Amino acid sequence: MIQQIIEIAVAAGNAILEIYSQDFNVEIKSDNSPLTVADKKANEIIVVGLKKIDSTIPIISEENKLTDFSERKNWTRCWMVDPLDGTKEFIKKNGEFTVNIALVENGIPILGVVHVPAQNITYYAEAGKGSFKIVDQQTKQLHIRKLAEDNVLKIVGSRSHQTPELLEYVEQQKKSFSAVDFVAAGSSLKFCLLADGKADVYPRLGPTMEWDTCAGQIVATEAGATVLRFDNQQPLLYNKENLLNPYFIVKNPELQ
Repeated sequence: MIQQIIEIAVAAGNAILEIYSQDFNVEIKSDNSPLTVADKKANEIIVVGLKKIDSTIPIISEENKLTDFSERKNWTRCWMVDPLDGTKEFIKKNGEFTVNIALVENGIPILGVVHVPAQNITYYAEAGKGSFKIVDQQTKQLHIRKLAEDNVLKIVGSRSHQTPELLEYVEQQKKSFSAVDFVAAGSSLKFCLLADGKADVYPRLGPTMEWDTCAGQIVATEAGATVLRFDNQQPLLYNKENLLNPYFIVKNPELQ
């Protein structure tokens, strides 16, 4: 199934790139987040593709009408989709946006694909099978890096959503390491940078939705990272009644 999901994500990414190269209008949704025709087109491609694979698995997508929790709570499996994660980055035309598709089973991601259209890079993972990156048709297995080998902690954080809590976390870490490098990135790329050994920790001390994080989470965990709630160090779960994530942290398990 993973190859089929990769193909769907790439098809959605190609449709996004067609619009990316043109002028496009930006709508503002009720939650003040931006929406473009690229979000809608990618969503349509993904929904059609997933239904062809298995029409019985329901789909939760940022761009679909949300099913009431009274029905969702009975789902043992569901797709979690963000057809264009990082719409702000898409609008800025900085290339840091992704297509996110994940399969959730009993609240836990078991498969995930993060495609980066502007870079033609695809990250993917399946539970128990490892995390991988496809670049130039070459596939490489991903592993987190050894924690701060040079005593420099690399923190990856949001390019568009930095918060006072994040800046405070960065200051705290400066007490434990000789230096702290802050790497800014958009969308679910932050999970992928950690999986790819290019950062040690991603503290998300600001709001995200489940579709923002689900695919990235399994890419990171299958590379050896942990993804935990910031408040109680419990796992980040999916298809909750409220799809807003709590604050969380993605990190090398060696990091206290």
